[in-house]
Amino acid sequence: MIALWHFPLLFATGLVAGFVDSIAGGGGLVTMPVLLNLGLPPQLALGTNKLQATCGSGSAAWHYAQAKTVPLRDCVTGFILCFIGAALGTLAVQQLDPLLLKRAIPALLLAVGLYTLFKPQLGAHDLHPRLPRVAFDLIFGLGLGFYDGFFGPGTGTFWTMAFMLGLGFNLTRATGYSKVMNFASNLSSLAFFLIGHQVLFASGLTMGVGQLLGARIGSQMVITRGTQFIRPVFLSVVLAITLKVLWDAYFKAN
Repeated sequence: MIALWHFPLLFATGLVAGFVDSIAGGGGLVTMPVLLNLGLPPQLALGTNKLQATCGSGSAAWHYAQAKTVPLRDCVTGFILCFIGAALGTLAVQQLDPLLLKRAIPALLLAVGLYTLFKPQLGAHDLHPRLPRVAFDLIFGLGLGFYDGFFGPGTGTFWTMAFMLGLGFNLTRATGYSKVMNFASNLSSLAFFLIGHQVLFASGLTMGVGQLLGARIGSQMVITRGTQFIRPVFLSVVLAITLKVLWDAYFKAN
């Protein structure tokens, strides 16, 4: 199904996706079209994509932790709840039609983009949290974990906004924490695709190596250059995801 000449393309795709995803999320916008255009059936493309995404989010989370941007001990409860939420979402998507969610998400993404655009100081500094940490982990760990397992696009973006608005994190810190939570939901979903034998290992691991390198470069740039670097990339990714989901929900479906 996958020719030898496809592997350099898959590596390059993973590299670009890992770079973008480690900064603002949305790496799936790069990888999924490539996998589908290579002729993979949707379920196999989704499973293979989860393998490489797990490599990328895990790599980014590790680099943020190594740079002391994210203390991993502070993420344990949220990680577990996000893992559980993603498992529930993956089970639910097999039973329910996600069309309603697909049509609601563009409005939420657009709101995120506009709020960020018209709040230039958002994420510039740490602020006082609006939610207790336990409540935050329960609401967003289960909620966004479920969303990632059920549907997915924009999960990293929603996590970043949640950390900024709910816990008052600055944009650099929120981006780091979002990668840890993304790793949890990717890992959970990947487990179900592996059980269903819906993963191409050679292709997924080739993209995963690219993801590892891209995530390392992207996370290092975030750590060294901070909020002013993340903000335009974040807004661009929000716009791209919004347009993609709008197309899939209202035009492609018809």
